[in-house]
Order: sequence, then C-alpha cells, then structure tokens
Amino acid sequence: MFDLPDFDAHEGVHAFHDQDSGLRCIIAIHSTALGPSAGGTRMWNYSSGAEMVTDALRLSQGMSYKNAMAGIPHGGGKAVIWGNSKTDKSEAMFLALGRAVESLQGRYYTAEDVGIDTADIEIAARETKYAAGLTFGAAASGDPSPVTGKGVFLGIKQASLRAFGTDDLSGRTVAVQGVGSVGGYACQHLADAGAKLVICDMDQEALTRVAARCDAKIVGIDEIYDVEADVFSPNALGAVINPDTLKRLKVKVIAGGANNQLATPEMGELVRQSGIIYAPDYVINGGGIINVASEISGAYSKTWVYDKLATLMDTLGEVLDVSLSQGKPTNVVADEIAMARIAAGPQEAH
Repeated sequence: MFDLPDFDAHEGVHAFHDQDSGLRCIIAIHSTALGPSAGGTRMWNYSSGAEMVTDALRLSQGMSYKNAMAGIPHGGGKAVIWGNSKTDKSEAMFLALGRAVESLQGRYYTAEDVGIDTADIEIAARETKYAAGLTFGAAASGDPSPVTGKGVFLGIKQASLRAFGTDDLSGRTVAVQGVGSVGGYACQHLADAGAKLVICDMDQEALTRVAARCDAKIVGIDEIYDVEADVFSPNALGAVINPDTLKRLKVKVIAGGANNQLATPEMGELVRQSGIIYAPDYVINGGGIINVASEISGAYSKTWVYDKLATLMDTLGEVLDVSLSQGKPTNVVADEIAMARIAAGPQEAH
C-alpha cells in the first residue's frame, strides 16, 4: 500500500467484506485537515482488486482538493464497491455499507456517486448517521447531481470566456461524453443556452431521452473524440484525456464533470501546449459536494449552496487566468491552490 504511486500519504485505507451480502468495499480517507472527510460511494465492476484500490486512492485525493477548492469544511474521502451496479445490488449490501461507514465514527461521510443512487444511500442510512444526499430528514437535499450539472455548465461558460472572448454559448457545438445524471443536467442547461449538442453514452435509454429533450445528435462512444466542436465535455469516467485522444480532439475547451479526466498529471501540460483550455475536473464538478456539505451541516440552504457555487466558479476563473498569464497547466495551478488551502487549515475552508 505505502509503495503505490497514488498512496499520497492517505490517513487511512479501509477494506470491508460482508460475506452474506457479497459487499466488497474500500473506504479511502485522504485527509481530514479541513474537517471530516466527505465523498460519494462508487460502484464499478473492476477488473482486479488492484484497480479498485487505485481508483479509491485517486478519487479520495481528488475529493481533498475538490473540497478545499469548494471552500467547505471537509477533507477528502471516497468509498468504492466492487460489483455490477445493474445486477449485484441488494438491500443487504447497502445495509452492510452503512455499517462500514458507521464504524469509522464520523471520519467519513458518504453520498451518491457513479452506479449509486439516492435509494441505495437511503438504505445505508438506516445503519449510519454519516450519510447525505437523502430525501428524508431535517436537512434533506436529495440527489446532488443537478447542482453538479449546473456547475459544469457555468464552468463551460468560464472556460469559453477565456477561449472565445465571450461566454455566450448560442451556436457553439459541445461534444458531451456521458449524459447520465450530471451530463444530462448539463446538457439541458447547454441546450437552453442555445448550444448545439453532440452526445454519446453506453446507456441507450439515457441517450434517447437527452437527444429528444435537447435536440442532440448521437454518435458512437469512440466517435465523440473526432467531432468538430468548440467544447469537449467529459461526464463519464476518468483518464479520457490521453496522448491518443488529445491528438483527435478538434476543440478549444475541455470542461466536464468526470473525475480524473487526465490520464496522467503530465497531460495537463500537453493540453496547454495544444492550445486547449482545460477546466480542472475537481474544480468544475464541485457543485454536488457543496450541496452535500450543506446537508451535512444540519441546516440545508439552497441560497448558501448557489452562493458557494458562484464563488467556486470565481475560483475556476482565477485558475484559468493564472494558467494563461503564467504559462502553467491549469491542473498544476489548481493543485497548488488546493494544497495551500489544506495546509492553512480549517479557517481557510469557509
């Protein structure tokens, strides 16, 4: 564990197995420097345990930086479940997840992520008080995806302002990879703003629904990289920006809600050299965790959430401007700001 390149001084990496339900889960806590760690639970059919561990480590570190940039009083953590989210779920599995989260005694708060919906987390919440994104309770806020999707849309506008000199998206073509919860909401905002959409997804039902609602053109999973567009918006899984895909992109902006979009940190400099403005993923997609943080506080406020989201977009603008003025990749600029906020302690988290 300590030799893994993604370990990055994690405070704790916890493996949980429940034989009766089949739960195989890792909860990684990267940092609690700014407060209890918070991050969603992901369910994915990993090819190996090693792949699962790597994903948990990368995602939890990303949450530390995301929460710091969002200005909320939480460190970074993440839970991942090994399994097929379409076929392997059971009530017993999520009750076991709740017990796992509860055993960490408040060092980690969970919510929805890829492959997990509100109903799953609400089952887990029967066994733990450290769950959010719920539809019941005094501070219930429900699915955080709409706020994340709104942030992705606003982030595309921030990046477009730098790339094109205007944030007016009418007539702009946006290639959207992944139109599930977050991508679907982002598509609606983009369509309402007059953008032309080209979309892809493995979920045919989601594709059909979004295409009809947003007058979008559907292309194949691999074809999305070759679309003549102004903006590429990755909203599925990570590592989609790599040397092969970068050569194929014909865009001026990369801005989407997927986590860990760059296959390696070094890709940030290659993206910059190619003349593309990249909105760092953990900055642009911070809306959902802001929504969750308001619920965790015990007094959910929609006004507070959207004020925080506006401030986060100002932070994204700062990252983009520093990158352009100093000739540094945006992911490096964002990392430096996030690490400084974490080092400064909780007083910088509000």
